[in-house]
Amino acid sequence: MKAGAKWRAAASIAADQQRIRDMAQTAKDAENPDYDEHAIAFLELLWGKGHLSPGGTDEVDRIVADIDFAGLRVLDIGCGSGGNALHLARTRSLKHITGFDVEGPVIEVATRRATEEGLADRASFVRADPGPLPFDDGAFDLVFSKDSLLHVPDKDALAAEIHRVLAPGGQVAVGDWMIGHDAPMSAEMAAYVAAEDLGFAMGSPGRYRAAMEGAGFTEVRVVSRNPWYLERARAELRELKDTRYAEFCAACGKDYIDYQINTWTLMIRVLETGEHCPSHLFARKP
Repeated sequence: MKAGAKWRAAASIAADQQRIRDMAQTAKDAENPDYDEHAIAFLELLWGKGHLSPGGTDEVDRIVADIDFAGLRVLDIGCGSGGNALHLARTRSLKHITGFDVEGPVIEVATRRATEEGLADRASFVRADPGPLPFDDGAFDLVFSKDSLLHVPDKDALAAEIHRVLAPGGQVAVGDWMIGHDAPMSAEMAAYVAAEDLGFAMGSPGRYRAAMEGAGFTEVRVVSRNPWYLERARAELRELKDTRYAEFCAACGKDYIDYQINTWTLMIRVLETGEHCPSHLFARKP
């Protein structure tokens, strides 16, 4: 990317963050949002505009590689600031995609970006409190999510809700951060999760499989992405510490970035042991 393009991208993200700060939020959001303006600014600088999880559009494309989107009604759970949903609306022949999130600031940004990109007729965004999904039975043909289900502690209730909102024959295609076992966390994993401080409630691949099968899904598959993200996280740490350190500090503050460097260091340790195992999850409703 040329220097001018980089500056314009950074300026666009900075403008978005100011809009987020100016937005009216629910009392709950205003009190303690997981993804506040610092987190959103930082993650979008690291992973790209609209992306609050790693891999950007390339990883989204891997998750949905085997899906024919023609005419599908899609739900994106934990849509964040809309990058994944808008990418799918822009590049797939879906009928409509609905992004859902529990935090107001990101929904406002996603809605505005859909309008700016001329995609408001194919992509819309909904905020609601945690709990049952605010959609009718059988309202969707595909449920997609990218690194968001880890925030939901009750995997059984989550699987049941996903099953409810899917039409018969509907599919699930999810990327999520999982823990590699059902035993208590190691001290290293606990230190990493505490450093993230984002309400993680990770389940194991086996836990996700059991929840999905218990809800009535078939063709359940879990595919580890640990090797990919281990290498990616090492590269991200090099960016944070070395090649883009000044850029990140200018955008988010030195103390904030130094804290994130420590978090990434802790994360890489548990990626190396396999205890932190980002994975893809697939299933079908009969």
